[in-house]
Amino acid sequence: MASLLDPSARGRVILVGAGPGDPGLLTVRAVEALREADVLVHDGLVDSRVLDLAPQAHRISVAKQRARHTLSQDAINALIIAHVKTGAIVVRLKGGDPFIFGRGGEEVEAVRAAGLPVEVIPGVSAALGAAAEAMLPLTHRDWSSAVSFVAGQCKGLSDQDWSGLAGKGRTLVIYMGVANCPAIADKLMADGVAPDMPVAVLERATLEGHRAIRTLLADLGDLVEREKVKSPAIIVVGEVVRLSDAEDKLIQWARMAEAAQ
Repeated sequence: MASLLDPSARGRVILVGAGPGDPGLLTVRAVEALREADVLVHDGLVDSRVLDLAPQAHRISVAKQRARHTLSQDAINALIIAHVKTGAIVVRLKGGDPFIFGRGGEEVEAVRAAGLPVEVIPGVSAALGAAAEAMLPLTHRDWSSAVSFVAGQCKGLSDQDWSGLAGKGRTLVIYMGVANCPAIADKLMADGVAPDMPVAVLERATLEGHRAIRTLLADLGDLVEREKVKSPAIIVVGEVVRLSDAEDKLIQWARMAEAAQ
């Protein structure tokens, strides 16, 4: 744990990883922090069952969605700091792990710059939770000795160099990529990944309505459209996908292959 603070201290921040959704995947320390909180500043994707573990806390939602944020990151930082300065214990509750595409590093920087104490409690990342539920090993001695995590909604996707991140012996995990699936598939194939590389889409992992489906890379964009996949979802590219319990959705790919012959 990064920086365990005096449990009797007032006026402090605790960044807590809420995991992928199921409250059973919270760490013991995360539950303790929720019970200590005076103010709970939480993401929109945090499950209500997790929020209910802090009934005494004043809740503030800072939900973010694609192209629409309740508050800017600077405003969130200022909000946290303002409450801490009143002497409150502020729990900043973030989906997954605070330091994996959670902007936790920016919030720690802001709190430290204000001269305030901060603790970070890691959580089960969305990728790890989703992969475990789908029985999809991200590494495997026979299939993959490396795994990479990327954000699929980054600007300038065509300018990114992903050539070494997916392919034989490697697994690529893409966060926040549902809306950009066609461009992501084109990008990976342009960077040398085979069109018939297995790919899985893990939707709403550990939550009600979750599903895991798989196809081949060239079919990824069509799969997401015809299956009406919605965020939150993780995309996994690599041979390890073959080992998972994900449901095969290869019909469209088979038709494409037949048409090309």
